[in-house]
Amino acid sequence: MRFTPSPEQRQFAASLHDLLSGADTPGAVRAWAEGRPEPGLKLWRDLADLGVTALRVPEECDGLGAGLTDLVIAFEVLGYHAVPGPLAESVAVAPALLGDGERLRALAAGRLLATVALPPHVPYALDADVAGLVLLVENGAVYRGEPETEPVRSVDAARRLFRVAGTGGALGATDGSAFEAGVLAVAAELLGAGQRLLDEAAAYARQRHQYGRPIGSYQALKHLLADVVTRLELARPLVHGAAVTATARDVSAAKAAAGEAAYLAARAALQVHGAIGYTAEHHLGLWLTRVRALTGAWGGGAYHRARVLAGA
Repeated sequence: MRFTPSPEQRQFAASLHDLLSGADTPGAVRAWAEGRPEPGLKLWRDLADLGVTALRVPEECDGLGAGLTDLVIAFEVLGYHAVPGPLAESVAVAPALLGDGERLRALAAGRLLATVALPPHVPYALDADVAGLVLLVENGAVYRGEPETEPVRSVDAARRLFRVAGTGGALGATDGSAFEAGVLAVAAELLGAGQRLLDEAAAYARQRHQYGRPIGSYQALKHLLADVVTRLELARPLVHGAAVTATARDVSAAKAAAGEAAYLAARAALQVHGAIGYTAEHHLGLWLTRVRALTGAWGGGAYHRARVLAGA
């Protein structure tokens, strides 16, 4: 199974990268963590203008009707820039759960952010205090959710998690495809975050000098970063392949591999940066905590490895 991005997909990824490179994304993440979502919401409106929020919305509801391959292309870039907010929930999952055309149009246009809880593997709704629509999926049915007032603390301060209770009757039924789309989106996001950590570590290794030499010239660091490159390059085709097959086994393999590769990238980046990487002021921490949170989000490594074995 091979998936090679088309010229259009490459151009879309480049446009998205250019947009986010020109924005103060770290500033938006810090503001989001402090309970000031306005900069992040401005970023979401810019993403909507590029069509990101419309990717999985059907064309008849003013969306793009894009496939999972387009989704992973976009989410790699979103993870690379650590965009705040309920990305997987709003862009990948909610469109598969909603039959309401008006809400789907609002999602596509970026006027509405949605978040989702799917117990047991997604027990909390991310950023339910910012999202205009909170959904709860239980026993194959979709309900409107009501979040608790106080969030559950996450290792990533920009990820505000809320317990959710269902309200009223079911809005509809769902199969497992919404969950698989969410897992795949998070896997692609991890892949992008891991690549960003690798790039940050490589850049720092070139500019930081010890004993009159850049630290990147030392063999130990070369081997360390080479291991990260290898793991990311092995994970990438699994993520892209899962976007083609969309089977539970392949999606789980992608999530497990991407999580392990990104976690290795985080450890390596922290080793390369040394003590400065621990400081709250350094932006490296935004990706370190994001990777730590996402490796356990939408099912941890043990769960996904077990699904791979069960499907072998």
